[in-house]
Amino acid sequence: MRLTTKGRFAVTAMVDLAMRHGGGPVTLAEISGRQKISLSYLEQLFGKLRRNGLVDSVRGPGGGYCLAGDMARVSVADIIVAVDEPIDATQCGGKENCHDDHKCITHDLWANLNQHIIDYLQAVTLKQLVDKQKAKQSGVAQVHDMRDNTGKRERTPAAV
Repeated sequence: MRLTTKGRFAVTAMVDLAMRHGGGPVTLAEISGRQKISLSYLEQLFGKLRRNGLVDSVRGPGGGYCLAGDMARVSVADIIVAVDEPIDATQCGGKENCHDDHKCITHDLWANLNQHIIDYLQAVTLKQLVDKQKAKQSGVAQVHDMRDNTGKRERTPAAV
């Protein structure tokens, strides 16, 4: 499975926007300059993000975009799905017709991987990404609880 630039850029742009939350609307030109993402590409992505209720647009002088809701309630999966990015490692797009119109012998493996990826991306919120980035920028090494893939907790430094 490969996440394309559409999903990666959408998450990056949303983190950039969220880091400026509360300071008024942010223009796509500002995000484009900071993140080195094409302005026309951002316009396409933010159209989809707006239609899916993740951002609001403010028109006129001083306009731009702001978050439409609480960043603690927006997951990375929400962002990726909003820009029509498929999260699918199967060859058949989950339709179970990958091998002569029936399920291939490894279909369940890839379908289970999809679920793990979706679960992980749903567990990571925009607020967590913003907090981690702000901690890195301020040089503060914080310790966060992280769960490994078995569900056990491990303590790791957030910024090294």
